[in-house]
Amino acid sequence: MGVGVALGAAVIASLYTVKAAFLVVVLLAVGVGIHELVKAFGEFGIRVPLPPLLAGMAAMVVGPFWGGTSFLVGAFGVTVMVLLAWRMFQGAEGFVRDATAAVFVAVYPALLAGFVPLLLAPEDGPDRVIVFIAVTVCSDIGGYFAGIFFGKHRMSPLISPKKTWEGFAGSTLACVVGGALLVHFLLQGEYWEGAVVGLAGVVCATLGDLVESVIKRDIGIKDMGTLLPGHGGAMDRLDSLLFTLVPVWLLLTLLVPVA
Repeated sequence: MGVGVALGAAVIASLYTVKAAFLVVVLLAVGVGIHELVKAFGEFGIRVPLPPLLAGMAAMVVGPFWGGTSFLVGAFGVTVMVLLAWRMFQGAEGFVRDATAAVFVAVYPALLAGFVPLLLAPEDGPDRVIVFIAVTVCSDIGGYFAGIFFGKHRMSPLISPKKTWEGFAGSTLACVVGGALLVHFLLQGEYWEGAVVGLAGVVCATLGDLVESVIKRDIGIKDMGTLLPGHGGAMDRLDSLLFTLVPVWLLLTLLVPVA
């Protein structure tokens, strides 16, 4: 709980002082997440080049704040080209395996995180970011407490034994209510628009959590790291956020356009 409060304070302080300061927080979090993934893949015998991934991620997280979606697409394309060329000079053996893993990390988490500056750029960007983060947090909190008190039916025993359908129901309720209230009071949108955002948020947050569980099971680890006491690594906190980010950005752009 203390870690969660500290992270929340850092997010709010950076968002509502200097917008670009929040991008520094994102850079640090996603950079650590990429390092964790690369290290985990390395222990599995997969060689992924870290320097070009970090450089590409930085371009995708910072550049779109001023350059928009065109810059994001261009930065991603150049990053992929550099990764393939970088690995090519290390020989042919294992090229497809290593290059595929490198492009995977360039997408998840780097490209997905590149939608943060698109969400942040408008005048009401900080409020939009708060909606995105809060909806994801509502999914975690609602699912946690509903799962503890009512959880009996496992959602996916082979992937994530702790997740239950009762927990998912709690996540859904928390996300829909939270989304409706936040979109209405922060962005002056309709309650139903916020409910739609919350519904998309709970589905995507759950999928994001399950996807990272599959990755960890495949490479045989419990947590991606030990950076955050009680939470694991950075990627253990970013998983649901990354999957929620793009759908929330898209829905807010369509339903609650910037005035």
